[in-house]
Amino acid sequence: MDEGKYYIVKKKAVPEVLLKVVEAKRLLDSEKVMTVQEAADIVGISRSSFYKYKDDIFPFHENARGKTITFMLQVDDTPGLLSCVLNCVAKNNSNILTIHQSIPVNGIASLTLSIEISPQVLDASAIFDEIEALEGIHYLKILARE
Repeated sequence: MDEGKYYIVKKKAVPEVLLKVVEAKRLLDSEKVMTVQEAADIVGISRSSFYKYKDDIFPFHENARGKTITFMLQVDDTPGLLSCVLNCVAKNNSNILTIHQSIPVNGIASLTLSIEISPQVLDASAIFDEIEALEGIHYLKILARE
């Protein structure tokens, strides 16, 4: 099975620990609790479980104004590769909100993008699959979704 692929599964198929991580994140976002330890205690998981999974599970929300997704890439320092990434975003009806590229070290650069995905896009994971398939992309990780 390929790592880094995205799936939509029904809640009943998701392991309980992951659902508790989502609930802990919701508590922290709502500011009903102030620390990760408090949120973990309330939902009944360890703090280490929260940190282990917090970046890998997000509730699925469709909203009329679109979604903002921030992700990080490790890319080869190849002329035109950044342009190819930006073209993938644009042709999938999405807009670049922020972009930051590190200075390449040993021929590899880190790139962080925040994009707004239009409400018409039904499968946001297709954008990431397309970017990951580009030659010169080593790694893609979603950091946040709003």
